[in-house]
Amino acid sequence: MQPSDSEKSQFSSNPNHPPSKTVGPGEQATIGRSLVIKGEVSGTESLHIDGRIEGTVNLSEGRMTIGRDGSVAANISAREVVILGKVQGNIQCTDRLDIRSEGSLTGDVITQRISVEDGALLKGSVQVSAAEQKTDKSQHTRAKPASAEPAKPATTEHPKAAAAVAGA
Repeated sequence: MQPSDSEKSQFSSNPNHPPSKTVGPGEQATIGRSLVIKGEVSGTESLHIDGRIEGTVNLSEGRMTIGRDGSVAANISAREVVILGKVQGNIQCTDRLDIRSEGSLTGDVITQRISVEDGALLKGSVQVSAAEQKTDKSQHTRAKPASAEPAKPATTEHPKAAAAVAGA
């Protein structure tokens, strides 16, 4: 017996209908205000959280949005993360982290791009790194300039130190 079309759409593991790699702007899963999830959440689609998640979240190709009512106590790995609620845990983004004015994050961040609005709370370390492919190319094509780069930060530290002494 073959499943009906409506039954097929419920199962993402159906070999005749593989899961889509791209998610449209209106397509995302939602965890409602009254829901609490403890454990591991993983997938490739986007996720909007107004409830609570405890554990780990891995959305390799998706966007994770923590809504104003959302609360996450988890380590997060996603393409893009937008925080309007509260997050406790480390975040690793392959593209971008956006902390809105009403959002808060307590944890360490590794991302390519970051945006923190006025009023947002960020407590932890931030590491902004270039894409791995870009880094590999720049190391192969610019071997000599890379050795000269460490001298630049040393020259920029002196004006800061002078300004700190002048301000004291």
